[in-house]
This record gives sequence, structure tokens and C-alpha cells, in this order.
Amino acid sequence: MKTPAPPRRNRLLRWLGRGLETYIALPLFALLLVALLWPLTLQSIDSERRAAGVAAEAATRERLDTYEAQMARSLNGIDQSLKVLKYAVELNGAQGALPALREQGLLPPGLVFVVAIADSRGRVVARNPDAGAYEGGKESTDVGALDVSNAAYFLYHRANDDGQPFVGATVGDAAKAEPHLHFTRRINDADGRFAGIAIVEVDPSYFTSAYEHARDGAHGLLGLAGTDGVMRALRIGDQVSWGQRIELGRAAQEAVTLRRSAPDGLARYTSVRRLHGFPLAVVVGLARGEQFASFERQRRTRLLGAAAASALLLAVAAVVSVWSWQLAKARRRARRAQETYAAASEGSLDAFVVMRSVRDLRGAVLDFEIEAANSAAEAIFGMGNEALRGQRLCELLPHFRANGIFEDLTLVATDGQPREGEWRAHAPTAQGRWLHRQVVAVEDGVVAIVRDITERKLAEERIFHMAHHDELTGLPNRNLMHDRIDQAIRNAARNGEGVALAFVDLDGFKLVNDGLGHKAGDELLKVVSRRMVACLRRNDTLARFGGDEFVILLPDQGTDPAALAPLLEKIRVAVTEPVQVAGQAVQVSCSMGVVMYPRDGMDASALLMNADAAMYRAKDLGSNNFQFYAREMNASVEEKLVLLDGLRQAVQATVDGAGENSFHLLYQPKLDLKSGRIFGVEALIRWRHPEHGVVPPQRFIGLAEESGLIVPIGEWVVRSACRQAQAWREAGLGPIAVSVNVSARQFEEARLVDRVAAALVDSGLPPALLELEVTESLLMRDLQKSVATMRELKAMGVSLSIDDFGTGYSSLSALKSFPISRLKIDKSFVSELADNPDDQAIAMAVISLGHKLNLKVIAEGVETEQQCRFLRENECDEMQGYLFSKPVPGAEIARMVALHVARPGCCGSLALAQEQQAAALAE
Repeated sequence: MKTPAPPRRNRLLRWLGRGLETYIALPLFALLLVALLWPLTLQSIDSERRAAGVAAEAATRERLDTYEAQMARSLNGIDQSLKVLKYAVELNGAQGALPALREQGLLPPGLVFVVAIADSRGRVVARNPDAGAYEGGKESTDVGALDVSNAAYFLYHRANDDGQPFVGATVGDAAKAEPHLHFTRRINDADGRFAGIAIVEVDPSYFTSAYEHARDGAHGLLGLAGTDGVMRALRIGDQVSWGQRIELGRAAQEAVTLRRSAPDGLARYTSVRRLHGFPLAVVVGLARGEQFASFERQRRTRLLGAAAASALLLAVAAVVSVWSWQLAKARRRARRAQETYAAASEGSLDAFVVMRSVRDLRGAVLDFEIEAANSAAEAIFGMGNEALRGQRLCELLPHFRANGIFEDLTLVATDGQPREGEWRAHAPTAQGRWLHRQVVAVEDGVVAIVRDITERKLAEERIFHMAHHDELTGLPNRNLMHDRIDQAIRNAARNGEGVALAFVDLDGFKLVNDGLGHKAGDELLKVVSRRMVACLRRNDTLARFGGDEFVILLPDQGTDPAALAPLLEKIRVAVTEPVQVAGQAVQVSCSMGVVMYPRDGMDASALLMNADAAMYRAKDLGSNNFQFYAREMNASVEEKLVLLDGLRQAVQATVDGAGENSFHLLYQPKLDLKSGRIFGVEALIRWRHPEHGVVPPQRFIGLAEESGLIVPIGEWVVRSACRQAQAWREAGLGPIAVSVNVSARQFEEARLVDRVAAALVDSGLPPALLELEVTESLLMRDLQKSVATMRELKAMGVSLSIDDFGTGYSSLSALKSFPISRLKIDKSFVSELADNPDDQAIAMAVISLGHKLNLKVIAEGVETEQQCRFLRENECDEMQGYLFSKPVPGAEIARMVALHVARPGCCGSLALAQEQQAAALAE
């Protein structure tokens, strides 16, 4: 035989070892006990069933003996009465027999027995008691009316002289309708011939009156049967019946049989015995259910007991097995955990320290003794594992008692609840590092898991700083400033002091940011913020709120605002100093609004709102100044909000075609200085307000830019101007170009080109008759994107011009790349053109530059003949201004063009032409 391979033997031993585990062996043993318990229980029940059957048979025999004796006595008494009656007839004759027996007291009780005498012809000649005729001891005179000559018992005796009584069936007759039994004997005369019969009639219930519920039960059976198999009397429970047929074939053996008997079909232990001297047999039956009732109760009790015992045994085995399985699993888990801990703790960056509690006699924790530690823990303690084992924690690190760590460890060892915390290490080997501890309870001690979280703490500090400081300047942001304002207000309220707050907005920053780019704007913000910080104390705060807005918090102040003036002036001067940005010097100023707590507000929101209002007042007063808050300043803010609401309504009304609160366009003519003819117009928007009348563009264009309403307004202007130019064209005025100003917000809008194309298509105006004016600062915000947009418009045939040229920051290289056709000299250079050499030099430079770049040059704001003459003499191409015409409605442009007489080379003629036009219009 081949020896099994070692692996197979090992597996077999392992399975055998598992089989010896309690959680496997105990259930098997319990099942074995249950397997033994049930056969024994069933065998015991079977034995008791047989014993119950034997007892039922014995009870049936005993009942049969008792009933037989009772019936024998009763039947012998009836037969004795027949014999006495027969003898009395032989002595006294049929008529005198009954009186003679009555006198002697030998008649049976009339309530139970009926005694009668029939003659040889079957007529009843005497009867006691008579059927309805015998009363009070007197015989009825009509007894002879009863005839029994056809009765079976009469015919039997007439034919047989055997000296035996005859028992008839249970039937009624003419004398008594209720069924009853007839016991009869033959009467012979002196010669031995048939002379009649003696009759005793008995109610069938008489023979079953021996029924006892205590012995026979509720369904027992007692009965008297004839030898012909017909029941003469039968009682089951309280019901008496007769006439049923019963098998008497095995009755002679007096055997007790279990069978279902009539009339109810119940199973009974039944026995039959013939009676001596009578053609009758007694029948006894005991119901099996009643005889086995005690056995059934015991059987149920035994089955329930066995089931309960089995369930209890299996439940106990299951509970113990589950507990044993869990215990074994816990042991295996603990073993694996120990193995895993040993492997993982050494490979982990976290420090693991297993410590045993050192307790006093009352169970209080005095210290912890180190039992095991991994290499990371050795690095923290600065000792090897062997040296650490057995050391007391508080002897190694005594400061743990003061910083709460020892208390945490004690609570974990006492209540078993895990705890964690963070602390900054003071041990020489981990000085200044942030550590995180997690302590869990184990048996008679704790396990501490320590992790170095220094990097995380530094990251959290960086994140906190980023969340509360401006990324560009490093200054506190809006959230942090709100917190510091609230803290300053609380301190001031507690100390009875004041707090000052200044809202700072840089003047001219947008021009630098748009003209030189965002990088230049960012650099300017950083320089200005450093200058403002240098003017402040250590406990003051400068925060950037966004864009070019700053807020200065000045705590610990008095209540006199004038005391702040020197500091505020110092800040203003520092801001206005030139800054080198993108290779050139730029200069900005600042407008400041100043509030005082508690005079101007009781919380941060109120102070900031009022400071903002004061700052706007400084803006309105020419910028580059500071203003202290006054209550009436909020009125201008409210006015601005009202104006904004009206502006929104005007946009909707203009789109819907309503006239009360809507926009309309005026057109200012443009003249060619060489030919003197009108070649185009500039579309200028006006707002007709129902309450304020005509609102000038200076009041609402900036507000429209801020709110974004400039986009739908600009689209409406382009569409309306195109429709008006096409209307002039259709009226036969010749080609009149219309120029439209495009705002920064509108120019940066992604659908600008599509909107312009749609306006041209809808109006039918040729693209060459539309000119868009953009500012140079707008183009410099995103040079590459601006050039791309301009080229798309140029490709459509739309002309482009630079408006307000000379007021922004642009480079000649950028100007060279713009696909434009015209430069417009800003009116700020034209207003003093007749007297100011600087403005003259700038105008001449712009004209010369434009001509060198093959561009037309137009001057706006021309109001005097001296300005016009200078421009014409220096070869400026075109002009517009009040010298020729103010902005007028579109209908007047048509009449103006029709009446205008072009006079080349003469400015005076322009005024003259204007006067002629005014006179014509007046007519």
C-alpha cells in the first residue's frame, strides 16, 4: 500500500484537529443524543399504546360481565313474571288471573311492565295496565278489542310447545304505539292444548338503563340483541335506539375486537355474549378515543418533552458552539492580528507602542509600562526596542503628566473608549514636530498609534492663509477683514474707544490695467499695497477687497476724525508717487471714504457700506482725496440704484417700442475739411426719462457698463443706426456713412460680429457705410483677441476707427497691426488747440502719424473757427463739432444735407452755412 503524501497527511491532520474543536464536536454529540432520545421515546410510547389497548380490552370484558349479570337478573325476573302469570291463568282462568295476582301483589310495576293475556284466538282478554282503559286499579271492558293473532310471537307459540320464552322484535302495537319488547310464554289448557299466551311488554330503555357515563364514557355502547342479529335495545351515550343489525358470528367466542360500529361509525372495543335461557345476546362497546384519552395525553406529553429536550439540547449546543466558534475565531484573529501587527508595525511609518497599565491596590492607574514598540516608536523615543521594554512612560516623558496625554491614556484604560489628539512634541528627538495620537484599549493596557502630521499641519496653515488672504498681494481678504473689524469693534466697545475704517479705491487703475495689460496692473497693485502697509502701524490692517479696492482698519482710535487726517494724507501721497511698470512710469491716485465707530455704524456691514458711500463722494469731488462719511452721502447711492432701475426699464421699453422711458439716437454731422461736404454722421445715444427729462450719456453709460446693460443697449444702437442710414440712402441723399461707438463690454462679447452682421442684413445697409469706433485702451486689454475681432469686421466690409486717440496706452507696433481706416483726435486736445502749444504739438503728431500709416484723421469737439483753421492748415482730413452742428435727430440730417452748400477750404463758410441751415430750419 502506498504511503500518503505528506501534504495529504497534513490536510487530514488539520481537518481532524478542527473536528476536535468544541464548535464542531459539541453539535455532533448533541445530534447523537437527539438520535438516541427519539427512538427511546417512540418505543416507550408504543409500549404504552399496547398497554392501553390491553387495558381497554380488559375493561370491555369487565363491562360485559357486569352487563350480562344485570341483564340475566332482569330477564329472569321477566320470565318469572311470565311463569307466575301462566300459573295464575291455569288456576283462575284468563279473566281472574290478573285480579288474583293483583290481590296478592304479584304483578310487576305498571310503570315499567305491561302484563297481558291473549286467548287461543289471539284476542287480549286481560291487561295491566290497560292501554287507556285501566285506571285506578279497574280493568277496561273493551280489552277484547286488541288482537295479536298475527303477531310473530303468537304464531310462534301456537306452532311450538317447547316450554321456552319468546322474545319479539322491538315494535309498537295497537295497545301501545311506542316501540317495546314482547316477552311471551305458551299457555295450555288442562288437556294440553294451546289455550293462549302470557305477555310481558317492556320499554327498550329498561335494558340500557345500566349505562354509566363514568364507566362507558360519552360514546360507549350497551345493547341487547336477538339471536337473529337484530338489536332489541341499543344505547350510545344518551341516545337509545333499536332495530340495527349486528354480526353475531364471532360473538360466541366472546372475543374483544376493535371495529367501527353502527350507527355512528366510531372505533370501539366491542364484545358480544349470548344469554343462557333466552334467544338474546348482550353487546358492549367502549370507544377507543375515550379509552385511549389518557394514553394520548401521555403521548403528547412525552412527544413535547422529547421535542423540548431536543430543542433545548440543540439550542444549548448551538449557543455553546457559536460562542466556541467565535472564541476560536477571535483566537485565530488575535493570532493573525499579532502576526499582522508584527509585520505591519515594522513596515508602517506610524509609531506603535503597546503599554501595560500599572495600578495601585485600589485599581487606579499609576503609570504605563512599555511592552512592545516598532522601529518608528524607537525613533521618537531615541531608544531601541529592548531598551524600551519594561520602561515606565512617565519616567521617560515626565511632561506627559502636565500636557494631558497621561490623563487621556488613563481614561482609555479605565472606560475602554478610544481617544485621539494632537500635540507638539518636546522630546529631543522630535522637538517642535506635530504628532497625532490614537489610543485604544487592550486587555490590561492600551496601544498608542502615533503619526507625524507636521506636513499636514503646514499644509493646513497654508490653506488657511490662502482662504483668508489675497493671492496677489498677500493681504488679508474680505473674510478675514470682516473678522478683524468685528474683533476691533468688541475691543473698542469694551474699552470705550473708537475704530476708524477707510475704503480705498485707486483712481486711473483701469486705464493702466486695460492699456498695459493685466500683468502690469497686478504689479502696480503689489507696489501700491506695499506702500500703504508701510504707512500703517503694526496693529492696523490693510485688506484687498477685490480689483483696485482696499480697506484699512485702524483700531484703538479716539473719537475725533480730524486726528486721522495726517495718516490719510500720508497714504494718499504714497499712492500717487510714480511706479515703474512694464518699462514705463505710471501714476495713479486714490479716493478714500472714512468712517468712525460708533459714530457711523455699529457693525462691520454698516461701516463698510458707509465707507463705500464716502469713497464715492471723494470720486465725485474729483478723486485723489479722502472724505469722512456724512449721512447725506447715502442719498447719492440711493440715486444710483434708482437710476439703475430706470435704466433697466428703459432698455425694455425701447425694445418694446414704448416712448415714455426709452432711448433715442441723435446724429452729429462729419465734414470733409478739403471739400466742405457732409460725408457721414456719428450716432449718439440719449435717454428720455419720464421724471428727469433727457439724461446725458455721462450719467448712465458707466452704470450700463457696470451692470452689463450696455450689451443690449449697444446692439439696439447698431441696429437703429443701420436702419436710419439705409432710410437716408433710400431717400436719395447719397452715401452717408454712420459711425457707432462700441463699448469695452460690447467689444469683448463673443457674438459681436454676428450681431453686427445681423443688423446689416436686417437693414439692408451696405457694410461700407457702417463704421465702428473703439478706444485704444479697449484694444490693448487683449491685443491678440482684439486684432482677430477687428479683422473679422474688416472682412465683412465694416470700417473701423480708433476713438479718443492719445488718451490711452498703446504702442506703435500694435497700432500698425490694427486693420483701421481712421484716427479720431480726442476733444481734450482740441479744446485749447488755438492757444496751447502742447495740444497743438500733439494734434500735429497725430495727424502726421495717421497720414504716415495711410489713415484718415478726424478731430472731434471743434467749436471755433480758430480750431478749424489750425486743423485745416495742418492737413487734418475731417472734423465734427458744434462749429458746424450739434447732434440732431435723423430727420433733420436729411434736410441739413439737402440745404448744405459745400465751400472748400474756408472755415468761415462753415459757420455761414450753419446759419443758413438754421434759418432754413426755422422757416
